[in-house]
Amino acid sequence: MAGITIQNLSKSYGGRHVQMAALSDLNLAIADNQFITLLGPSGCGKTTTLRCIAGYVTPDTGSIHVDDRLLSSPQGVVSPEARGMGMVFQNYAVWPHKTVHENIAFGLKLRKLSAQQVRDKVEQALVLVNLKGLEGRYPNELSGGQQQRVALARSLVVEPDILLLDEPLSNLDAKLREKMRSELKQLQRRTGITFIYVTHDQSEALALSDQIAVMHGGRLQQFGSPFEVYTKPSNRIVADFMGLVNFVPGRVASVDGGQAMIEGEGGLRLQAIAPAGATPGTEVDIAVRPENITLAAGGGTQGAGLIRERVFLGNICEYTVALPGGAALRVQTHPLQQLSEGDAVTVTVDASQCSIFPREPVLSANKTELAAA
Repeated sequence: MAGITIQNLSKSYGGRHVQMAALSDLNLAIADNQFITLLGPSGCGKTTTLRCIAGYVTPDTGSIHVDDRLLSSPQGVVSPEARGMGMVFQNYAVWPHKTVHENIAFGLKLRKLSAQQVRDKVEQALVLVNLKGLEGRYPNELSGGQQQRVALARSLVVEPDILLLDEPLSNLDAKLREKMRSELKQLQRRTGITFIYVTHDQSEALALSDQIAVMHGGRLQQFGSPFEVYTKPSNRIVADFMGLVNFVPGRVASVDGGQAMIEGEGGLRLQAIAPAGATPGTEVDIAVRPENITLAAGGGTQGAGLIRERVFLGNICEYTVALPGGAALRVQTHPLQQLSEGDAVTVTVDASQCSIFPREPVLSANKTELAAA
């Protein structure tokens, strides 16, 4: 199989006078036999990155290597069909006038394989994607999930070194998406092929990936395991995008070595790794996810709050807790914990699961911070 090295990749679109940067100085090293997800909101550069890897887009600067082979640079690109890659598109792109067998066999016939070789390889692909027995059907006789399996089989049957997937589950309903996630992950493990997957869905990325590249504004924000990018975000943008998060205003009370005592609104106090350059008085934001906050009935002298809203969501209860300073927290607890709107509570934050960021005057997109009532 194959690993990919992307160095200093940039791409802009537009005319002579107006240019819009889709990618800016992207560097990424993707190991062999990995499930990698390019994750970010619309316009972050993830699809442009995928198209550069596929050979459909020529970068303005930088290069793409697969192992030691140069595929893309401003001086030229290896054509898409000569890259040893398969691609699965968002809209499946299966031919409606061809049967399942004919769709899967198409790429093999272009390679001039014998009829027996084609039959054998299509048979193997049908088994691999659980379509055995449906080879004679046409796409309009298949469900959305089955059509997506046809697209996967057609890409895998030619034995690519790398499989590129551009939001392949976005057209499926929620239950089918969840089922296909599991199938995709198992498929990658069985084949040993490097998968590069594009999505804007955080839960999809967390469930599928060995490594996640979080992108925003054409730049790589963080590259790490799902656990790392969720629990130890490198900046506020990543913390905000990866899931629900509270940003509690605070200040550095003291610094001792690499540790800082942070005082937050509502009497919250916690010890954490000091942000770079922090001194006593530095204004910060404490990033804490709803599941890392506990509530106890009765207000205390520290971490006092008032329950403003309670929402039962089945497996969790979500509370909105107002702090004395005016900020509000979203807190998720076990549904058996019975607290009511209007209750005074003591708020305890798990300091080991907090991230501290320098205060920013403008919040990033997709914010989950709640304004005071």
